Amino acid sequence: MDETADYTLEIQIATRFLDEESAPDDDRYVFAYTIRIRNLGRLPAQLLARHWVITDANGKVEEVRGDGVVGEQPRIEPGEQFTYTSGAVLEAAVGTMQGSYDMIGDDGTHFDAPIPPFTLSMPRTLH
Repeated sequence: MDETADYTLEIQIATRFLDEESAPDDDRYVFAYTIRIRNLGRLPAQLLARHWVITDANGKVEEVRGDGVVGEQPRIEPGEQFTYTSGAVLEAAVGTMQGSYDMIGDDGTHFDAPIPPFTLSMPRTLH
């Protein structure tokens, strides 16, 4: 019997500070993040929507909800991956993001794929 779960996603995140688009004197800190979503499950799944909770070092919390990611609602086959890059603008040099993807399987199963918390940080601001 196959012990692989029907729906299992691995989410990996890489971030970078965009110095050329930031203006620290105006409390504008721009970050890019690249997310890779790998389908480790047995069945295909489609990403329908996203939910982000973005918190900066000043304690400002912003929630963002929307359809898909970067204008797409990718369907990810078992063993395949989808990678995209997007961005966030903070009013502080450090912040965190976390959230979830609203997914649907080919069999109609809806599930949330949690996005683990990650840090956005201007270089040389965290030890």
